[in-house]
Amino acid sequence: MTIKNKKQNIARIRREAAREVQRQDRLDRLRRAAASGAGEVLDELEATRRGLDTADVPARRARWGVNRVTREKKKSLPRRLAGAFVNPFTAILFCLAAVSAVTDMLLPALSLLGSTPEEFDCVTVVIILTMVGISGTLRFVQESRSGSAAEALLALITTTCTVCRDGAPEQEVPLEDVVVGDIVRLHAGDMVPADLRIMEARDLFVSQAGLTGESEPVEKLAAPVPNPDTVTDCADLAFMGANVISGTAVGVVLAVGDDTLFGSMASAVAGEAVETSFTKGVNAVSWVLIRFMLVMVPVVFFINGITKGDWVDAFLFGVSVAVGLTPEMLPMIVTTCLAKGAVSMSRKRTVVKNLNSIQNFGAMDVLCTDKTGTLTQDRVALQYSLDVMGSEDVRVLRHAYLNSWFQTGYRNLMDRAVIRRTEELEAEDATLTDLSAAYEKVDEIPFDFARRRLTVVVRDGRGKTQMVTKGAVEEMLAVCAWAEYEGQIRPLTGEVRQRILRTADELNDKGFRVLAVAQKNDPSPAGTFGPEEERDMVLLGYLAFLDPPKESAAGAIAALAKRGVDVRILTGDNEKVTRTVCRQVGLPVQGMLLGTDLDRMNDEELAQAARTVRVFAKLSPEQKARVVSALRADGHTVGFMGDGINDAAAMKAADIGISVDSAVDIAKESADVILLEKDLTVLEQGITEGRKTYANMLKYIKMTASSNFGNMFSVLAASALLPFLPMESLQLLLLNLIYDLSCTAIPWDNVDEEFLDRPRRWDASSVGSFMIWLGPASSVFDILTYLFLYFVLCPAVVSGGVLFSQLGAHFAGVQLAQMRAAYIALFQAGWFVESMWSQTLVIHMIRTPKLPFIQSRAAAPLTLLTGLGIGALTLIPFTPLAPALGFAALPPMFFAYLIPCILLYMVLATLLKKAYIRRHGELL
Repeated sequence: MTIKNKKQNIARIRREAAREVQRQDRLDRLRRAAASGAGEVLDELEATRRGLDTADVPARRARWGVNRVTREKKKSLPRRLAGAFVNPFTAILFCLAAVSAVTDMLLPALSLLGSTPEEFDCVTVVIILTMVGISGTLRFVQESRSGSAAEALLALITTTCTVCRDGAPEQEVPLEDVVVGDIVRLHAGDMVPADLRIMEARDLFVSQAGLTGESEPVEKLAAPVPNPDTVTDCADLAFMGANVISGTAVGVVLAVGDDTLFGSMASAVAGEAVETSFTKGVNAVSWVLIRFMLVMVPVVFFINGITKGDWVDAFLFGVSVAVGLTPEMLPMIVTTCLAKGAVSMSRKRTVVKNLNSIQNFGAMDVLCTDKTGTLTQDRVALQYSLDVMGSEDVRVLRHAYLNSWFQTGYRNLMDRAVIRRTEELEAEDATLTDLSAAYEKVDEIPFDFARRRLTVVVRDGRGKTQMVTKGAVEEMLAVCAWAEYEGQIRPLTGEVRQRILRTADELNDKGFRVLAVAQKNDPSPAGTFGPEEERDMVLLGYLAFLDPPKESAAGAIAALAKRGVDVRILTGDNEKVTRTVCRQVGLPVQGMLLGTDLDRMNDEELAQAARTVRVFAKLSPEQKARVVSALRADGHTVGFMGDGINDAAAMKAADIGISVDSAVDIAKESADVILLEKDLTVLEQGITEGRKTYANMLKYIKMTASSNFGNMFSVLAASALLPFLPMESLQLLLLNLIYDLSCTAIPWDNVDEEFLDRPRRWDASSVGSFMIWLGPASSVFDILTYLFLYFVLCPAVVSGGVLFSQLGAHFAGVQLAQMRAAYIALFQAGWFVESMWSQTLVIHMIRTPKLPFIQSRAAAPLTLLTGLGIGALTLIPFTPLAPALGFAALPPMFFAYLIPCILLYMVLATLLKKAYIRRHGELL
């Protein structure tokens, strides 16, 4: 590890330690406030119930901070451009382009170092800059579409709030003016402006879904909470960003701005995204290629300079070798693979916002997901309507329908579930048919959070009037004196009450939400109905509700497991419901950790626990992000799928954030991939597409790097042994260009099914070992080709059996120059064609561990392009372009050698491929 890396690791550890200390300090302060009386809290904050004096506000703001959540500045245009165009690999290409601009353009233009204007050549520079420009532009355009998640999150907060100051009971102040110690008044419809300790509350219910993920409103009270664990469960604390559903309250501000729970969540979303496995992999591969280049290029330069004596030509050839070692099309191929993957995924109803996320999709081995809407249908369904003894009873459903249908307030999810279930059963049970027409509404006692009941009074066609009440079990027992069971109405004794509570508890333990239904015949005359009439009622039974699992969930989890993806549940819901849903979809609950457990763990302990625990419940957004970070630190490639505000931080912390089209804007902004259907089946298809994309990228990198390395190894040998260059710089560049153009079809290539069965991570070392194993194989046949061309073909065709080194003894003057030029032209044409054949056909050898053309066939576009590439370069020596490129036409004798040579090379490549797989376990 370098000194720089050590310093970076130390700095990272210190930052993480500081964040951990800050997090624990924040939680400890909130727990202490929750457990203390209101007077103690005021004393600690040096505040009073009458409110602060305006003169004290600046000092408090200086001490505890401004009530403003820090926004991460959006990246400037230059920074976004740099991110799209600059990485270690493109840096190589830019350096090569700069060197080529000097040697091929500037020196000839100025006639320096022996160069002439006729040698001016801009082809290399144009090709390199074009490749970098196309790939960088594609990446910049695609990724510029994502917006700022932090800005969307912060936009949710209102701009003013009500405080007590200078003895005035109510005063509107800007949100940013609120300071620690302020006395805040809350009313229905308000948004909580900071983290508060509730001192007075009347029927106060707030929605804190943004923090916990639970959609049901939570009641807040002023009484202290002894021994609090999870701060979000403390009934006497209200948090910035929560909405007041009903009631009023007075609270004192405990924390503002970044120090609030909401602020810490917004800061996490606003921060820089983590370095993903894809980015790390590409950078690592780039550095492997750089190291090979740093070794090969100086060696070639010095050998050519020493043996040929022309150091300028040696330098130019060294630059050509650097270009030859560099897969110029890599940025283009990678971007094309990713773009093609994005198009394929769009057909599977998946929108890709961040191109890099496609490969991360395929590499993902752990999927963390919320429960609601992913494993479940995201809708409440009525599972059972039971009598007091726990048996199915349609009368309970009938009365529940009357209550839900005729009430005029807000129809919640359970009301809609009752109506939907009744309508489904109408065809099976005549007593449920047209109930809405058979009854008329007389009166209603609306729901409120104090009573936790809702009552309607209805009359049937015979004039019978009855009161029907539905509500929480304990509140319903409080107004019932009778119970109907076994066909009789009996007194509601203590024994029966205990049995009813046990039944409700059993249903709750199984994850059901339970309501009780009661009725009373012939209540008071119309016009006198009120909450006081809710007494002496007859308990009919229970309604048991559940968010049912999706039919596809169990199959999707099994399919993900088959693909090597371990599903972990991270939810804000309670452990009972979570355990029930997991059991229903076949997801084993191997231990369960709650938010309270996480608060007692440091990051190392959490990482250890996360290796075996698959279900986490009652989590805050910060805790979800901690679990994701712990899994990533343990070496996993982690995806997080969520749709709420409380999921945004975890999505940002993951290698790949996944959301759905119906999610809140913040979740969609934080996501890399958006599913148009919230279904794990769609996700499994995306993972498969990601793995195809990765496979095709890796094919290009390995085959091109090994092929180029083999060619350069051959060039090194030729530089030491031959009295002339085996290939001119322009010829080398043309060979690479046409080969790379042939490779542009690789993104559309087929991928063996076996490769898709498990996640694949970038392994830069495998690229280096692959180059060393298979690269020299081509050099064996290149050297055989050198020997054939130098000792057999060229003497036989050009010089009447005379070798190049002996031409001076047999020829002189112009004839000698012509003979040497013809000898070199034929030699270079022969190696040019042999290199293209071997370099291109090996694509089909390396793209699969199976036997090519027999057990595994390339896609038609790849087969066509590689065939056209071989044909085009084979024909070049026979075209009018040949003299300009320094080539001579090849005789039939050459092809009689070439075909068996290439067949033997393919046999050797296959044997080496099998040996490599036995040694390293896999080819790609």
